[in-house]
Amino acid sequence: MSKPGHELPAEDDALVSSVLDLLKSRVSSSPYGWDGAFAQEIRSLPPGLRAMAATHHLDVSLTMDDIGWHFLNFGHPTHVEETERGLRELGLSDLAVLFHEAYELVRPHLPEIRRPGGDYYAVLEQAGHTRRIDELSSHARTALGNQGIYRCWAAYAREHPDRVFNAKPGAAPNGGAATSLGNSVDTEGPPPVS
Repeated sequence: MSKPGHELPAEDDALVSSVLDLLKSRVSSSPYGWDGAFAQEIRSLPPGLRAMAATHHLDVSLTMDDIGWHFLNFGHPTHVEETERGLRELGLSDLAVLFHEAYELVRPHLPEIRRPGGDYYAVLEQAGHTRRIDELSSHARTALGNQGIYRCWAAYAREHPDRVFNAKPGAAPNGGAATSLGNSVDTEGPPPVS
């Protein structure tokens, strides 16, 4: 995992680099897979780190393509669910709404688009969704600003370091009881974020 060319203040850049290094060491499943393995693996991460793992590729998609194209690479339903949940965890509820709407527009067309010779732009145009996907992409980019989602990662990590670096793996995103991992005993997650 690496970050696209966003200009961050040096302190934020160092923090985001630490997060990316941590993700590289903790996540081995391919986010491009359509088997649900990536979403399953990141569910064992602390809530904030889980959110960052899930949202990283959305930032890349918005930088390189559009919000609809994101689902061609990362459209497995569990990955989409984790990304939407991650946006909310990071305090980006408005972006989560845009993301959800884009998925609902693209989802029914994924089988046709993903087949050999499928044409994303032609299918969306025929469905009458091109203009709305462009609007959603524009709103999402505006919401994130020129520093992308990494600005939000840095702010979140400073405010909730326990939910990124120190929380018990598997802690519930809402701060409730953690899920059981292997032979471990369930433990309480970090306090809820209001």
